[in-house]
Amino acid sequence: MKVRLQHESQSGRRPYNEDYAGASVPQDEVLIEKGIVLAVADGVGGHARGREAAEYAVRSLLADYYATPDTWSVEKSLTEVLRAINRWLQVEARRTDALVGMATTLSALVLRGRQFHLAHIGDSRAYLLRGDDCTQLSEDHTWPHPELSNVLRRALGLDPHLQVDILAGELEAGDRFLLCTDGVWNSLDPARLTALLRQTPDDEQAARLLVTSAIQAGSQDNCTALVATVSEPGAENLRDQLLSGARLPLPERLRAGDSLDDLRVLEVIHQSRVTLLYRVERIQDGKTECLVLKTLREEAGDEESISALIHEEWLARRAIGAAFPQVRKHARRSRLYYLMDWYPGETLRQRLERGHRFTLQEVIDLGCRLLRGLAQLHRLDIQHRDIKPDNLHLGQDGQLRILDLGVAASDGLRLAEINNPGTPSYMAPELFGDATATVSSDLYACAVTLYQLLTRRYPYGEIEPFQHPVFRQAVPPTRYRPETPDWLENILLRGLAIRPADRFETAEEFLLALERGAHRPLTTPRRLPLVERYPSRTLQLVTIASLLLNLVLAWLLSRHG
Repeated sequence: MKVRLQHESQSGRRPYNEDYAGASVPQDEVLIEKGIVLAVADGVGGHARGREAAEYAVRSLLADYYATPDTWSVEKSLTEVLRAINRWLQVEARRTDALVGMATTLSALVLRGRQFHLAHIGDSRAYLLRGDDCTQLSEDHTWPHPELSNVLRRALGLDPHLQVDILAGELEAGDRFLLCTDGVWNSLDPARLTALLRQTPDDEQAARLLVTSAIQAGSQDNCTALVATVSEPGAENLRDQLLSGARLPLPERLRAGDSLDDLRVLEVIHQSRVTLLYRVERIQDGKTECLVLKTLREEAGDEESISALIHEEWLARRAIGAAFPQVRKHARRSRLYYLMDWYPGETLRQRLERGHRFTLQEVIDLGCRLLRGLAQLHRLDIQHRDIKPDNLHLGQDGQLRILDLGVAASDGLRLAEINNPGTPSYMAPELFGDATATVSSDLYACAVTLYQLLTRRYPYGEIEPFQHPVFRQAVPPTRYRPETPDWLENILLRGLAIRPADRFETAEEFLLALERGAHRPLTTPRRLPLVERYPSRTLQLVTIASLLLNLVLAWLLSRHG
């Protein structure tokens, strides 16, 4: 991406300048993945308060936007960062009387790849000059009454419930953007503003001319203008590059000994209705390395399945860490597939099928490692949607890895398929209705998995595909493993709660409960059967019921005698 940009800011007829403008132009991969950020803010609330609010908002946005996960959409990244800025301004305004009313407008633009994204709140403005047309992209958040036309109804720091306008559009070579405060646009009518932009190709001169013209036209406010011209839209980001791989043909069915590109097939690891996994080897720089190749079956090469495989590779590249198989770069792909590192070992399902009986400590340890990996996925805003023993691999190196992001979802990248893929016995109760998968449903699947490792059974019984189960009460794990401590049973039953509100809120909370274990156990009492809770009363009820039954039988016998 090639962008020229300049800004000009003057206090005008005011003694202090409460406006603030800034831009960030990263390099290399960050530029491709996150783009360029431009922002203009106009502080509200007096000299110190307004300037501080405007500068903090712009500086924080330029820094924090680039710290958001790559799996977040631009819209989500901008919204979440601005909400954090809004909370900080709210807290600061309550700190002392001198800071009451501290707030700021903000118009921010992200130029990434072949798109622009605008985040706007307040009465600063954003314009796009394309050819001969100049379009106002933003809406002024002021009151419509003539006497209140200069009074903001929305601004950063003004209200705890922040509403941000988000707009997106396609970039074209030659596009020219203007971000400016009300000191500029209030004094220059649209025709004059458009003429100045069109007649001044140099961005620095254009920004300076807009500001000085506004002051000469009688502006009584600070005047700030930021002009950016797109000489050339950006290259495709990683997501776009992967999507371009959809044009590659699928490989034919491979067998041991077959070759593909610079890879030699060693064996078929797994095959499902849609996907195929091969163990392959590659010789690179004189070294032989073992990898996993994942692709689609030829008969499953429809557009939806291809998009799902590409989406899975994109997510897998973002999930960097010991808890996940690492994706390997491969420049010589002639077919549609992707490569991951190979880890000797077996899945937890394979261990169960071998007859392995997991000890209490093994279950706790595996649960902690699973939740740490799941927490990392959730911080990336990725819902796995199919946590189960089949998708958990315990390597010979002792590392637990979460497999198969094939049906995972992330912000802005929901698959065009059924809302709730996954395995029925591990799906949360709400997913059998109208609800969609969330962090809570991932944690529920985690609890079912730990329950199964402990008991070799399902808490609500096995659920078949297309079945509409009725959830009543999970069977306590002590029914099958009496040695299970109370605190562990309470944790599992909370994770298996029918209502999402009764479960753990985050993977970190679930993890903390497991880690502190018997040292600071959950206080939820174990649900005991009636006979254990009230033994004497239960005996009395049984005796009375037996007596009544005997009387009824005696009466029936006397009648037929």
